[in-house]
Amino acid sequence: MKPFVLFVALVLSASADDAQRLHALFDAEWEHTMETSPTWASQLGDRRWNDRWPDMSLAAIEREHARDKQVLEQLTAIRRDALPPAEQLNFDMFRLNYERSVEGFRFGRYLIPLDQRSGIQTEDELGDALRFETVKDYEDWIARLRGFGAYMDQTIALMREGVRRGLVQPKVTMQRLPGQIAKQLVATPEQSSFFKPLLHFAAGIGDKDRVRLTSAAKTAVAESVLPAFQRFEKFFTSDYLPACLDGIGAWRLPEGEAMYAHVARTFTTTTLTPKQIHDIGLSEVACIRGEMEKVKTQAGFAGTLPEFFAFLRTDPRFYCADEKQLLLEYQATAKRIDPLLVKLFRTFPRLPYGVEPVPAKMAPDTTAAYYRQPAADGSRAGTYFVNTYKPESRPRWEMMALSLHECVPGHHLQIALAQEQGELPHFRQHGEYTAYVEGWALYAESLGSELGLYNDPYDKFGQLTYEMWRAVRLVVDTGIHAFHWDRKKAIAFFRDNAPKSEQDIVNEVDRYISWPGQALAYKIGELKIKALRARATKQLGGKFDVKEFHDVVLLGGALPLSLLEQRVDEWLRNKTK
Repeated sequence: MKPFVLFVALVLSASADDAQRLHALFDAEWEHTMETSPTWASQLGDRRWNDRWPDMSLAAIEREHARDKQVLEQLTAIRRDALPPAEQLNFDMFRLNYERSVEGFRFGRYLIPLDQRSGIQTEDELGDALRFETVKDYEDWIARLRGFGAYMDQTIALMREGVRRGLVQPKVTMQRLPGQIAKQLVATPEQSSFFKPLLHFAAGIGDKDRVRLTSAAKTAVAESVLPAFQRFEKFFTSDYLPACLDGIGAWRLPEGEAMYAHVARTFTTTTLTPKQIHDIGLSEVACIRGEMEKVKTQAGFAGTLPEFFAFLRTDPRFYCADEKQLLLEYQATAKRIDPLLVKLFRTFPRLPYGVEPVPAKMAPDTTAAYYRQPAADGSRAGTYFVNTYKPESRPRWEMMALSLHECVPGHHLQIALAQEQGELPHFRQHGEYTAYVEGWALYAESLGSELGLYNDPYDKFGQLTYEMWRAVRLVVDTGIHAFHWDRKKAIAFFRDNAPKSEQDIVNEVDRYISWPGQALAYKIGELKIKALRARATKQLGGKFDVKEFHDVVLLGGALPLSLLEQRVDEWLRNKTK
């Protein structure tokens, strides 16, 4: 063999070896993630650990941190430069995930394991996301019920340590929790929402098994679940709530300023500072207000913008009579979108989605809607949950923008498509970069104009309201956590700039208070996707194909914004050669 040919062969062999080791690490860590995150595995359709909860002990959390550091060490043994471009992207994303995890560990956010929207008090909702088809499915759920007491005690231990270290939630949001806990303290096991999967059996379950499983589930709820919530109620009201912060803002926590800067970088996948984000938000708010003025005029309203806000909040024509009508109109809105998507998209997910109401026990404390991804094995469709609580506070003019965001072409289209990209490593198929995921969904709202769905000026104003909502987030979230805003000021800024209902505004501000930084991702991600589309349109001119652009953005799965930009730029280079 000639020397040059031998050299090339050795390089290719070494490159293949590095790629194999990289994917072996991917596979090992995904398997570990599924085993240590059994409820997430269950939701994805991996039933191997359906009988357990995650280990939330401090010792387990410390072990995971040590493992994260070991993974970064293992990556140093893999020569990134020897990998082909596609594998370099996998390498970069995988490393970034672990670097952010290791970097953020010192701030101890794991000691704040719940908020008013999610936590151990909502774990019963897991049952709604699972398949119950075989006897083992029911037995696994009952095993989970038996193990719930230990899971609760681990959660309480984390929160006690949080109290000791001053890492707690503010009182103003935690005051919502006693009511949520009370709904779990039912008189009989059959009334518990944890018992719900046993209320209806799959057709293949025989009578003898039904009797046995029902009895076992009642015992598990009575002896494990209900006593656990009794312990939790006592701890929460006697110890935790009194120790919570009297004020709001991450800056009040130990290393709070550094913590907030870290979560801002993590959620936006950028290097932007809280001050830079705050300024972007103020600029966007001003710009969107100008667009709102134009649409107000188109609607024929002669008053001021604040007066138009008041009109939109109060006029009965914009509201449904009851929860049933509201749900039906949301379902009709979603299905109105579906047949129009072929105008802008070439590739669609195989899995469908459904539209359901938010569970009643959480509806008063959560936002207007949210999405639950489908099971990766195809056993469960995606779900668009709409909040039907207080229909008099849920205007029709927000239905279209919200549906474009939460189902198609927003979350369902993007997340279901990513899950179906079998050539991607698992961690990319199920990637959760908030700036990308939520940025895409906000960008999807704007596509309503191109789809002909905002011909009514009120629907268009609804879209602007939702865009304003995300711009306001940049200002309010940074205002609370970096610039010492109080809750009253945050609510007032929101109210002054968007016609959303008081119910939604208060719930939203409380969400930002309890979940620092997450709300920054939406607008930052949307701005990047819009900028990339504008760049592609300018460079390609008449050759620009929006369907092809959407494939480029979507079929690589969720990406940090800098790597999304690299992917689009590479596509443009190939298109302009």
